[in-house]
Amino acid sequence: MKKILITSLIIYLLIIAGIIFLRANMTFFPYSQKTLVIEDSVFQEMDPFITEMGEVLVRFDIIKKEIDPYIFWDEKVQKVTITTRDKTIRLKTDSLRAMVNTKPVWIKIPVKIHREKPYIPIEFLAEFFGIRVTKFPDRNTVVIDFLEKERQVAEISKKQPLKAYPSPLSFNYKVLETGEKVCVYGNKGEWYLVRTDEGILGYIKKPRNIKTVVYGKPDFDNSIPAPWKPARGKINMVWDYIGGKTPDMSGISIKGLDVISPTWFSLVDEEGNIDNKGDINYVRWAHNNGYKVWALIDNSFNPDITSTVLNNTELREKVINQILVYAGLYNLDGINIDFENVYLEDRDALTQFVRELAPILREQGLVISIDVTVKSLSENWSLCYDRKNLGQAVDYMILMAYDEHWAGSPVSGSVASIGWVERGIRSLLEEVPAHKVILGLPFYTREWQERLLEGGKLEVKSKALSMASAQQHIRENKADVVWKEEYGQHFATYTKGEYTFKVWLEDERSIDLKSSLIKKYNLAGAASWRRGFEEPEIWEVLYNNLEKFNFNTAQ
Repeated sequence: MKKILITSLIIYLLIIAGIIFLRANMTFFPYSQKTLVIEDSVFQEMDPFITEMGEVLVRFDIIKKEIDPYIFWDEKVQKVTITTRDKTIRLKTDSLRAMVNTKPVWIKIPVKIHREKPYIPIEFLAEFFGIRVTKFPDRNTVVIDFLEKERQVAEISKKQPLKAYPSPLSFNYKVLETGEKVCVYGNKGEWYLVRTDEGILGYIKKPRNIKTVVYGKPDFDNSIPAPWKPARGKINMVWDYIGGKTPDMSGISIKGLDVISPTWFSLVDEEGNIDNKGDINYVRWAHNNGYKVWALIDNSFNPDITSTVLNNTELREKVINQILVYAGLYNLDGINIDFENVYLEDRDALTQFVRELAPILREQGLVISIDVTVKSLSENWSLCYDRKNLGQAVDYMILMAYDEHWAGSPVSGSVASIGWVERGIRSLLEEVPAHKVILGLPFYTREWQERLLEGGKLEVKSKALSMASAQQHIRENKADVVWKEEYGQHFATYTKGEYTFKVWLEDERSIDLKSSLIKKYNLAGAASWRRGFEEPEIWEVLYNNLEKFNFNTAQ
């Protein structure tokens, strides 16, 4: 009996050993179904791609997750938008006419809807994405690689199996021949995850001679020229508020000014129409004086109009086309975007609009800038800005470092105290590089009127004053004026009957202090709100802090 048991055990062990041996030497091709391989990620479920007329179309959600997080699908109009640093590409279902910036391009296969999901013609977009698409029709496999990505490549020094799992007992996917090259994506102990040229991922024992290589740059140049900047010094810009008709600027000259931004354009309705106050004579005056003109477009500070337009691809296109027409009509040098009071849920739509606009403006040689507030917890006035991604899209981001205490503030205070301004700069620099940041400065202040009501409640009102008006109020009311180090400003106060008046002044000294932060943080320059609110001496202050500082050697 004992002999029989021992014999049975030996036979059982031999069978197990045989199974293990056979398993370790069995080869199974891993991709029996439609397979998309992107670097070391494998997609097989729910038709990752389809083919039509030999062209590959990849499912939209895979492209968004693996290739381009900014690709935008508008289901309402059945249109996809792709933005790169220098291109805005639009494709529509059932249309062989694509748009690349402002030019039509004919494609072989349009966007398709398959199983209620959009599929995008990836081979047409390969050059824009900087990818290589390789098809293996006999295996129903498509492999996508990023051209400019550094990767580790190993050469097989001795014939060996490609294992399904990091174990000698695993079955094989194929046998790698001597001299065959594989991409290395990581390791688990002595086992390395590799991928063959035909897209099969598996494990091999640690290879020799792992090298880092780049497949090669795309056949096209997706670099963009550096944005305009002054030949010497930092950018000195001023906004010019145009309430009605553009004024006659004849005879006006501003020392050290580089850029003037008239508030000419406004998005005025949910149809995407732009109100236009442009004037070619204004531009001629500016150019004759050596000033660039970056016309401002605002959203009328209307969140509902803004939401409707930003969330519709065709309305965004309409706005962009109008901007292009006006830029050409008035011979502009740039566009300044001033969209404020935007719903938080439209944050990504605002970024998408800017990403679509930027390449098209650059193609026309125009500078694109956007205005953002100092960070706060306000949804419509601060959190609505994706500063990091906006900063990547634009040439310059202007930090509106004013309205620390706004018109309707429940407490009196400075428009732009030095500490608040500096904290705003530091916070923005966490997301946007200094060479893109322009510091917004106030040429105005607020006069605060306080009154104690019955029950002890303090009534607070304010009105905006130009620098000259503020000084006039102080003189007329014989106000007490002292320098407040903690604010970096002169502070004035006086009383009239039951009212107390307070003013945190903006003057030569306060502007000098704030504009010195541009050199301290090596920012791109200054933008001041607004022309006509300043004292003439302010331009000398800005000239000294901006023009005399050599921009080019400071980078």
